[in-house]
Amino acid sequence: MAYNRQRSAGFKNGQPLGDRTKFDAPRRKKYEPEGEGRKAAPRREDRAPSAKFGRPAENGPEGQRPPRAGGARQEERFAPPPVREAAPEELPYLIFGRNPVKEAIKSGRSIDRILVTAAGSEDGSLREIVRMARDAGVVVAEVTRAKLDELTLPFGYAGRPAAHQGIVARMPECEYCDLDAILDCAKERGEDPFVIVLDCVNDPHNLGSILRTAECVGAHGVVIPKRRAASVTGTVAKASAGAVSYQNVARVANLGAAIDRLKKEGLWIAGADMQGVSMESVPMKGPFALVIGGEDEGLSRVVKERCDFLAAIPMRGHINSLNASVAAAVLMYEKRRQDGWR
Repeated sequence: MAYNRQRSAGFKNGQPLGDRTKFDAPRRKKYEPEGEGRKAAPRREDRAPSAKFGRPAENGPEGQRPPRAGGARQEERFAPPPVREAAPEELPYLIFGRNPVKEAIKSGRSIDRILVTAAGSEDGSLREIVRMARDAGVVVAEVTRAKLDELTLPFGYAGRPAAHQGIVARMPECEYCDLDAILDCAKERGEDPFVIVLDCVNDPHNLGSILRTAECVGAHGVVIPKRRAASVTGTVAKASAGAVSYQNVARVANLGAAIDRLKKEGLWIAGADMQGVSMESVPMKGPFALVIGGEDEGLSRVVKERCDFLAAIPMRGHINSLNASVAAAVLMYEKRRQDGWR
């Protein structure tokens, strides 16, 4: 006879495996269907919002939650900055393309500078244009292709830059002249030459303001260097209030040589410098050239050594310097005062 071994009930999870009725904990009762004495469980969207963790007691329209504030801040953080489209009068006057730039050099037109890609030295046609520009005394600078794309983007189509072919020429807003034209202007008027020389003035607004004052005092011309100085652009033309249309502007490669030429023509050269003598003591009557230094370093050593006088503007306040355009205006009118203007 087989022996049937009876196994004990044992325990599982802390409870006996036998009769569990008296050990079972009461279970949560389910909601009964409607119509049988109990109401149906409220839907999630119909329940009242929880006040836990400081949540607001009111939801948005139709039970929807209001948008999170963090999302708006995140959208603002990653939103692209607004792009301001340049007005037509603010766009630089550019000539781009190999043939247009080549013809501009041949015609002898005034060119601020020519920008060419670094790969232009390996391209035969670009290398020829660069050689022509340097022979004509035009400043040539190597830039990246991305820079040329940025400059020609306003002239392109459908968000693409114009076909610049690796070369762009910046043209001035006015036609530059030479020193002879400035001296001839004084002879035609029957007056002693009065010339303004700017030594590396970089701010276009200062250049425009100086041109405006020079035209108001009747100066015969302004001389600026080709390098490390502002050229006549749309910003300068606007700051000058139209004076660029009447004032002679000479752009020279060597400012020291230009000053030597003016001295040979009989002009006295006076530079604006805080270490100079008071402007009332500087003789400015007759043929005269006024030299104004740059905003940061003032007169360079080479230019200062060529000046016959150094004129200083008297100061009485806590600030011991003036803006370049303001200092130029004060000295220009001091010159005209000594000439006998009333």
